This record gives sequence, structure tokens and C-alpha cells, in this order.
Amino acid sequence: MKHVIKYESPYEYGNFSSEDRKEGRFYDCNGTKLPSVTTILSATKKDKESLTRWIERVGEEEANRIRDEAAARGSHVHYILEKQIVHGDLWDYRPDSGEEKRAYKMACKIMDEGFPRISQVYGCEVSLYNPDKYAGRADVVGVFEGEPAIMDFKQTNKPKKREWIEDYFCQLAAYALAHNELYGTNIQKGVILMCSVDLIYQEFVIQGDEFKRCADLWLERVAEYQKEVLNIVGGKEL
Repeated sequence: MKHVIKYESPYEYGNFSSEDRKEGRFYDCNGTKLPSVTTILSATKKDKESLTRWIERVGEEEANRIRDEAAARGSHVHYILEKQIVHGDLWDYRPDSGEEKRAYKMACKIMDEGFPRISQVYGCEVSLYNPDKYAGRADVVGVFEGEPAIMDFKQTNKPKKREWIEDYFCQLAAYALAHNELYGTNIQKGVILMCSVDLIYQEFVIQGDEFKRCADLWLERVAEYQKEVLNIVGGKEL
């Protein structure tokens, strides 16, 4: 079932280019190269050993296959959802391969379960940055259950518990803070709309005290990244 969402923005969103380096992804924001949100989260991740153990358990070749497959499926889910938001009933998608059909079913699950609570979308793949700190692209900026929010679409091999996805919440807070800085807004709500390959839909919302906690945690991660990776403290190189 398709859902048509009002697509109209009170903001003039810009766009900026990115480049992938061995250190991660960096965006060119008005001549300044800034690390992506996901690059900072990856560099400051605490539990890196669990990933290493997983690779050792399944083998490097199988681990790469699983990651590549998940990345391709995630990109396809995002593509379908974005096209539906932007074009509504004017867009008709017909998947070809088995993986495309799976991604389409997952996207439809998110549309059915999550889209009815999205009353307006300001923009998709919105380029955002916080001067001298970080940059990235938010999946969706809009109105969720009557309040402005940053929204992110996620696909997963199996359902997630809330305590497993703190980095996702930090990502939402990062984009909200950047949007507030650039456009003078006061977004304090983030939403994860997630579907597993078994078509189990999950929705996670951060707001109020939890949003503030995640925003503070994110800024701590940025400071750690600047100190440990970029050797910057207080905006100055060491």
C-alpha cells in the first residue's frame, strides 16, 4: 500500500560533495573538509572487539559478503522510500531481481507502518553540517506525529533492541543539532523506521531528556574524535 506525503519545505536546502578516504568520508562544506557523522561514530566506537570476533567467527570472505549484501539492500530500500516520498502516486516501481523484491517488500512495510505518522517532509537526503565539526546527509527532515523531526530509514538482518543502537540515536541528534545551527530551528526529536529481512517493523523515537542525553553524548564523541584523530582541542591544532 502506498502513502502520499506532503512534500514541501520552508527551507532552502543546499548540497555539497563528498569524498571517501581511508580515514572515512569527508564533505566539502564551503571549502572546508569535514568528517561525516558516521566516520566520527566509527572512529570513536567503544566495542570494536565484538566486530572483530564476528569476523573471526564467520570468516573474512563471508563477513564481506554479508556486509556488501546488506549495504546494497539498504541502498535499495532508501531509494524506493525516497522516490515514493518525492513522487507519490506518480512513481511506479517494478522490482526485477530477488534482492530487489525483498528490498521492495521491506520498503512497503515501512510505508505501511511508519508513513501514516509523517504528515510533511521538508527534504530527503538533506545535506547538513555543523561548522568546524562535522557534516552528513539526513534521510528525511519533516514532521512526525505533529512535531519536527529527523528521520532515518534502517534495514536489518534481525530485529534490534534499543540498547544496541545508541549510535543510531547519536546520528539523529547530530543531524538535528546541525539543522538547528544552520536554519535556526529547534528540532529535538529523532525517529528510526526500521524493517528486518523477515519483515518485522520497528520504530524507535528519541525526544525530551533522551534526546538531550544523546546530543550530549554525540558532542562528547566529536570532541574525542577531534582530540584523538585530528589532534584538535578547542578548535585549535595541538
